[in-house]
Order: sequence, then C-alpha cells, then structure tokens
Amino acid sequence: MNESIRQYWNKIQAGWLKFSKKQKITLIVIIAVIAISLTTLIHYFSRTEYALAFTDLPENDAAAITEYLDASKTSYVLSEDGKSISVPRSKVAMVKINVVDQGLNKNGAVGYESLKESTFGTTDREFDVKELSMMQGELEKLLNSLDSVQESRVMITLPKSSVFLTDSEMEKSSAAVILKLRPNFSLDQQEVDTMYKLVSMSVKNLPMENITISEASGEPLPYSKVDGALNTATAAAAIQFQIRKQFERDIQSNVTRILNELFPEGRVVPIVIASLNFDKKSSEENLVKPVVDDKGIAISIQEIQENYSGEGSPAGGVAGTGETDVPTYPSDTATTGKTTSEKVQSTINNEVNRIHNVIEKSPYFVNDLTISVGIEPPGGQPLDENLKISIQKLLKGVVSASLANTELVLTDAQLEAKVTVFENNAIKSTAADTGNKINWLLLGGIGALAVLLAGAAGFWLSRRRKNQIQEMDAAPTVIAYPTIDMDAESSETQVRKQLEMLAKKKPEEFVNLLRTWLVDE
Repeated sequence: MNESIRQYWNKIQAGWLKFSKKQKITLIVIIAVIAISLTTLIHYFSRTEYALAFTDLPENDAAAITEYLDASKTSYVLSEDGKSISVPRSKVAMVKINVVDQGLNKNGAVGYESLKESTFGTTDREFDVKELSMMQGELEKLLNSLDSVQESRVMITLPKSSVFLTDSEMEKSSAAVILKLRPNFSLDQQEVDTMYKLVSMSVKNLPMENITISEASGEPLPYSKVDGALNTATAAAAIQFQIRKQFERDIQSNVTRILNELFPEGRVVPIVIASLNFDKKSSEENLVKPVVDDKGIAISIQEIQENYSGEGSPAGGVAGTGETDVPTYPSDTATTGKTTSEKVQSTINNEVNRIHNVIEKSPYFVNDLTISVGIEPPGGQPLDENLKISIQKLLKGVVSASLANTELVLTDAQLEAKVTVFENNAIKSTAADTGNKINWLLLGGIGALAVLLAGAAGFWLSRRRKNQIQEMDAAPTVIAYPTIDMDAESSETQVRKQLEMLAKKKPEEFVNLLRTWLVDE
C-alpha cells in the first residue's frame, strides 16, 4: 500500500518537474480559483436563509417567543431593537402556528386565555383584579387589530358594587386609552368615533363622556358628539367644502358638455369658482290684513241713541258778583225757552285676517359664481367674435339662474363681469405637441410595417424563385415559340415583315419555327 502511494507520489513529482515555472504558476492559480469557487458555492447553498416571522413585538412577547425558540432548538435572529425575530424560511409557518397555539404573541396584552392558568383557592379580590386585567387586555387586542394601530394601552375603572342605593353617577365606569399609531398612518374623525363606540360597548355602564383616548404623543382624540364643538365645527366645515367643490364640478361638467357640442372634445377648459351661503335663517311674521272688501266681518255692533226735550228756567245770580263772573258785566236775567237734544252712538267691531308666518330659509344657496372658459378654436383660427358673444350669453344665463335665490338684482354689466371667454393657447400648443408625437409615432409605425412587409415579400419572392429554379431543373425543357396571328392579318406583306423581324432578332427561334412548320406539314 505504501509502495503504491510512493509510486503515485513519484509520478506526480516527475510530472510537476516537467512543467515550466509559468505553467506551474498558472496551474496553482487555477486550482486556487476552483477551490475558492467550490467553497463559496457550498457556503451559499448550505447557509441558513432567514425570513421575518414577527415584527413590532412588545418586550414581553419577544422574551416569551425567544424562550420558546431556545427550548425548541430553533435558530433565530433578533433585531437590534428587539422587536423583530427572523427564523429559517422553511420554518416560518410552523413557528407562527406554534406561537399562536401556545398564546405567546399577545401583543403585550393578557386576555381571557389566562383563565386556564387560574388555580384553586383564588379569592374574590384576586379574581376581580384578574378580571379587570383580562378585560383591559381584550380591549387592547381589539384596538390592536385595527390597521392603523400599532400598540395600545387601556386602563378601566369599574364602580364598586354595593348593596346600598348609590348615586347613578357613581355607578358608571370610566376608561383611558393611549394609542401608538403605525408609521405614515393617521386617524380621521370617523375612525376615532368607532374606537369610542368599541370601548363603550365592551365595558358595562361606560358612557362616551367617561372615555378618554389620546395618542402616545399626548394629542387628544376627542369624540365628535361629546364636548366636541370644535370637532363638530371642523366636520361641518369639511362638509361645506365638499358641497362647494361638488357644485363647482357639476357646473364645470355641464358647461363642458354644452360647449363640446360646438367644439371638439378637449378644446374647452372651464374654470368655475363659487361662493355658497350655508347660513340657516328663521323668522316669524305676525301680519294683520283686511278682508276682500277692506272692511272686515262685523262680529259685534253696539248702537246708543239718547233724546231730551224740556222747558228752560231763568238764570239766577247777581250781575257781576259771581265767583266766575266778570265785574260790572251784566248777567242774563232772561228766561230760556224749550230745550231739545239728541245723541246717537254706534260701535262696530270688525274682524280682520291675522297671519302668523314662520319662515326658515334653506341653506346651501349660491352667493356668488364666476365662470371662465378657455377655448381653442378649430383649425388654429382666431375665435369668432359672434360665437364668443353667444357663449358669453349662455354662460351669463347659467350664472343668472344659479344666483336666482339671492336678493340682489344683477345688471347685465355685473353678469358680464362674472363671465370670461378667452382663447387658450396652452391647449393649442399641447395639442400641437401631441399631434406631432402622434404623427411621428404613426410614421414610425408605418415605416416599420413597410420594412416588415418588404422583408416578407423579399423572402417570399426568394423562396418562389428558388422553387421555380428547382422545378425547371427537374422538368424537361419546353421551348415556347411565339405564334403569329395569321388570321388577324392575312396580308403576305405583314407576315413577311414579322418573319424578317424574328429572323433578325432571334435567329435560333426562327429556325425552330421553320422546323415546326415542316414537321406539321
């Protein structure tokens, strides 16, 4: 055995000595490259490829999962922040299933599954504490299941049970929630209200006003319908903005549809700016109006008539001595005659129309409207002035109809100031550029198609020529002789001229033609 090894070694040495120095260096380099390549390939194909199995793990869950992986002797890679765990790609699914089965990934919350670990002899106080903790954990899981929430913490305060009657306010629960949102996520008011409802429905006797939700940065997330005047105003402003934009879009689409009947599509660009009044006003009127005959209906009539007649008595007193008499003024000593008096009094109460009006002005009416339209005339020509005036009249009609509910009476000059029609050169240049691009593309496509057709035709002609040559080589040679129409021209002079021409230009064919005639005869 040793002798054979020695012989092989001697042969190797003898062969090695035959190589020159350059050949030896080349051989060593080749062997080294092959060895390094094999080592790299073996390492690449035999290395363990890891894939992310868990991300954004709380510290408790990360500790529990790594402990399980160590116990199951599964290799893993823990990220620097301790929140992500990678396992071999082939074991990702199995590890996830086992972790969920053992309840290790709790998202930092302990829910009702901890009841399995309860021991015999638990006191009521301990059970109440555990029940509260489990309720908080279930709420945290519920909130963490939302796409925008990365982590949540919930603190619930339950009222103490008592056998005595207590104030109803003391029997209500309260809850505080802190949310940590995922990166690049934000909550709108509807999502916040949904969270309030989820928390309120999950805890007994928990009204909305006893719930506080805030972000991890400390920014509150109030409920829109509880002490949320600011939120309500913000939501109303957003709704008003949407209504205004929708109104502008409707006017714009209507104007575009009308003008597209006159111009090709894409040559009209309307710009609409509207101002809407969202004030809701209510007023009351108490009106008193007469009936049709302006007199009314007599509901009560009272007439009084007095008549008096009698003899008069002489006036008494001393002239000029009374308290009210003028001194030295003579008094009336004459007697009065017969006295007669009559008094007629009539009172008529007429009923009138009493009108009580309660007027509520509906919001969402147009306060102001401005329409500007850019038009590209067809054919690159200037916009016709008569057509421009017609379009302005049309737009003024739209503005006038939209402002019909306003109390202002707009003149024709005011309406004209709210309407603008102009030539849009930007559309023209854009259309020209687009047309040039389309022409170039069209020409390029036609050229490519022509090249393909020419190539196909050349290939077909080449194949056809080759086939014809092969058929001619395979088939016997058949000579076609030109025929002379003897019936068309019976003149001997014409026949002689044709024969002379054939003899001069193609003597061989002329000889063959003579032979053919001789054979036929």
